[in-house]
Amino acid sequence: MIKNNVKNISIKKAAFINAAANYSCVILQLGFSAVLARILLPEDYGVIGVMTVFTTFFSVLANMGIGTAVIQNKELSDYDVSNIFTFNLYVAVGLSIIFAIFSVPLSKFYGNSVYIPIGCLLSVSLFFSTMNMVPNALLMKEKKFVRIGLRMITTTVVSSGIAIVLAKLGLKYYALAAQSIIQVMVNFIWNYSSTRIKLRIKCDFGSVKKIFSFSSYQFAFNVFNYFARNADNLLVAKFMGDTQLGYYDKAYKLALYPEQNLTHVITPVIHPILSEYQDDKAYIYENYMKIVKILSLLGLFVGAYMYFASYEIICMMFGEHWAAAIPCLAMLSLSVWAQVVNSSSGAIFQSLGNTKNLFITGVLSSSTTLIGIVLGIVFGDISTVARNAMISYNINFMISYFMLIKMTFGFSFLKFLKSFIPDVCIAVMVCIAGFLTRYATIDATNIVGITINAVIKLAIMGGVYVIGLILFRQYKYFIEIIHIKKHRKSKKSL
Repeated sequence: MIKNNVKNISIKKAAFINAAANYSCVILQLGFSAVLARILLPEDYGVIGVMTVFTTFFSVLANMGIGTAVIQNKELSDYDVSNIFTFNLYVAVGLSIIFAIFSVPLSKFYGNSVYIPIGCLLSVSLFFSTMNMVPNALLMKEKKFVRIGLRMITTTVVSSGIAIVLAKLGLKYYALAAQSIIQVMVNFIWNYSSTRIKLRIKCDFGSVKKIFSFSSYQFAFNVFNYFARNADNLLVAKFMGDTQLGYYDKAYKLALYPEQNLTHVITPVIHPILSEYQDDKAYIYENYMKIVKILSLLGLFVGAYMYFASYEIICMMFGEHWAAAIPCLAMLSLSVWAQVVNSSSGAIFQSLGNTKNLFITGVLSSSTTLIGIVLGIVFGDISTVARNAMISYNINFMISYFMLIKMTFGFSFLKFLKSFIPDVCIAVMVCIAGFLTRYATIDATNIVGITINAVIKLAIMGGVYVIGLILFRQYKYFIEIIHIKKHRKSKKSL
């Protein structure tokens, strides 16, 4: 097992390592996804989209907040970790069997027998995903970000490459199922070989109890957050069909790219590092606000560009036969800013050790999202669902940050909101520029013309964005982020 003797690492360095790995994976995933989208049909993605919703839920059940609890608790011994890992094995075996059996009633519910073999295959993915939680948490806790980054790139290439070969052989949704299995299997093998956690025949549940108070609220939050994130897929599949889900799911995943590849560059490293200062709220708040401003300034531009270039993005990525996803992407892009900023808040609740408030936030946000999705299903089509989801995500931003800033930090929520006034002004400028790009683009239906239009919009909106940063002096945050102040109690800087 790796030992707790690693040197402290700065947020800047950790984020740089994570960014290099993340963006390498983004480029690879975009390329592989574009190839697969031209081989497979929307209904193929719809089938896997339904199953992914349920594998994700079972993964949430398996996690129980254990991963974050292992990172947060600095007093766990090798013996404790070994027992927790053994407990995870029990959970992995049990849930995998249950999931395979669950695929039978699921197939009857959706009226499609293909869910039975797909469910049995994905139960293997669930097993390895569950087993990977403790080894991955240890690597994060020990700040082994380079090793994690190399693993991310390797698993992306191996799993996606095999999926393309299988898709070419005509295996359709089975190719996507194989991609999931291979990715988590390689992840587990890599992480376990790096940590060498001892597996015990009998588990000492006393070790599990050491992390229960933290992990229980984290687990409850994960459950509610799951429903908030997946209610749309579940309901669209049931009431609108696999094809409509395929269109919606493509748009939704594209809208998540900024969150996953802006926020998720920094959030995985926030918790392991800032959790060491969980008793100093002022220090955590000061450093976190610099991160929030960077995410906000990046998120507002990406969201605006995705809205005005939604046609070009869909056509370049997947082809014109995915045109039904364009309105969904346009709607969901209006929530990109809120999601990019908001997705970093969970790591701060965790760093402060207050998963109770995180749980309350999850309950409120899940309720808002579920109401919006149900109304969209009842009164409209997938575009209406996307619109309601967008509104819900923006409301959830307000809920999350009231709970974090006011109820957890104890600071002024109004002052927090006022910090975004320059960002809003820049966003207005960029949106006006996006609206005016219609007069600068060309009529195009081929890939070359569409790409030219995408570049024109990017250049015009990007130019106005830079002018806005300078005009409102917000560029300073991009400079300040590399100069995080030293903690007054430590010679080691974050």
